[in-house]
Amino acid sequence: MSLRGIAAVASVECAKLAFQWKTRLMILVCVAGPFVFAGAMRIQDSMPSDTLFGRAVKESGFATPLVILGFASLWAFPVISSLVGGDLFASEDRYGTWKTILTRARSRAEFFAGKTLVAVGFAWLAAAVLASSSIAAGVFVLGADPLIDLSGMLQPAPEALRLVALAWATTALPVAALTAVAVMVSVLTRSSAAGIGLPVVLALAMQLSTLVDGPELPRRLLVTTAFEAWHMLLTTTPSYRPVIDAAIVSLVYTVGSLAVAYWALQRRDIG
Repeated sequence: MSLRGIAAVASVECAKLAFQWKTRLMILVCVAGPFVFAGAMRIQDSMPSDTLFGRAVKESGFATPLVILGFASLWAFPVISSLVGGDLFASEDRYGTWKTILTRARSRAEFFAGKTLVAVGFAWLAAAVLASSSIAAGVFVLGADPLIDLSGMLQPAPEALRLVALAWATTALPVAALTAVAVMVSVLTRSSAAGIGLPVVLALAMQLSTLVDGPELPRRLLVTTAFEAWHMLLTTTPSYRPVIDAAIVSLVYTVGSLAVAYWALQRRDIG
């Protein structure tokens, strides 16, 4: 396995993704969705008061990306992570192209690494676009007024922007973990439908399980719980322990899922 080989595989995969309608549509939704949400909040009286910072949407535009972040943790991130990660490997089985690409001067390890990097890279790109669009929508549609944090303290615009950006940044590793799960399912099932759908269902099941009373430790071991680590950053005395715990859990999911996927791909009899 060489870096040149991995780069070549990643370059080809990026070129293929650039012409796929589903990836273009995903980026378009990530750009336009927050502006639609902010516009709706501006013209209506009712607020999403049952969510964190929902009551503050009209008071500060910096509350908008935090509200969207809460919704994204439930729905957007699982879809973003699975859309490409759950299809890159299974698509080769669907079109029967494994024999063709593996006869060239690239190894299975290089294909695995290149495709995985592209899957994670796309998920991060979509999440970054959603974050940037959410901040822009909040500021330009609802205003850049100071934000009241979870401790009731007023944060000026520059500090509020820093906290919002930091909150979104904490989701990078959990997004990579869900992408790794999608890659594993894609390799094991050889089905794009399963690769895209099962991780989303699994993430939803994890989210629902947190609503059931039970021990705290199992809940903290769920990768979806890592999306909530940013809550403790929006306080007067921020705590970074949840972020560290979330990073460790995410890395375990990532390494474990990719190890299983790589093992399965190496043992597959492609012919």
